[in-house]
Amino acid sequence: YQMSSDGVDLKKRRFLTASTAVVGAIGVGFAAVPFLGSWNPSERAKALGAPEEADISKLEPGGLLRVSWRGKVVWVVRRTEQNVADLAGMTDKLADPNSEVASQQPPYAQNETRSIKPEYGVLVGICTHLGCSPTYRPEIAPADLGPDWKGGFFCPCHGSFFDLAGRVYSGVPAPTNLVVPPHKYLSEDLILIGVDGESV
Repeated sequence: YQMSSDGVDLKKRRFLTASTAVVGAIGVGFAAVPFLGSWNPSERAKALGAPEEADISKLEPGGLLRVSWRGKVVWVVRRTEQNVADLAGMTDKLADPNSEVASQQPPYAQNETRSIKPEYGVLVGICTHLGCSPTYRPEIAPADLGPDWKGGFFCPCHGSFFDLAGRVYSGVPAPTNLVVPPHKYLSEDLILIGVDGESV
C-alpha cells in the first residue's frame, strides 16, 4: 500500500479516478453520438432540398407548368416567339431590366430573357414583396391590366407586376425580380431544377 501522510490509499484513489474518467468518457460518447446524429438532415428534409425534374415535352407555347421544389412552387413558362420579342421593348417599364441583383438568378440567367433558352422561363412563383403567389396573366392588353400589358405575372395581394421573364415593373411594392432557381437541361424535354451545371 502507498499511503499519504493523512492515511489515504493513493493507489486506490488513482484507480477510482481513472475508472470514473473512463466511465464518464463512455457516457459522453453515448450522449454525443445521438446528438451529432441529430445534425444530419432528416429524409424529409433531404427530399425537400432534392433537385426536381420538370418534363416540358407537352408544354404548349404560352403554357405554364408548376413544379414543387423545396416547398416552393416553380413555374416553367413556354414563351411564344412574340413573347420573347416583346421582352426587348419592356426595359423602360422595369425596375431592374438587366437583372443586376445577382442573388435573383444564376449567372447564366442574367440576360434579357433570364433563362438558358429564350423560349423557356424558370421562375420561383413567389412575389418578392411579401411572399404571395402572383397570377400568370399571359394575355395581351386585358382590360384590367391596361393596353401596355404584354403578358406576365400579376400579384393580387399588393398589385406588383412582373413581365414574362419575371422582371419587376417600376413603382410597384415588389423590390426585386422574381427568383430564377438553379437549373439545367437534361435533354430537350427535361429540366432539372435545383442544380447548376452544363445543359445538354
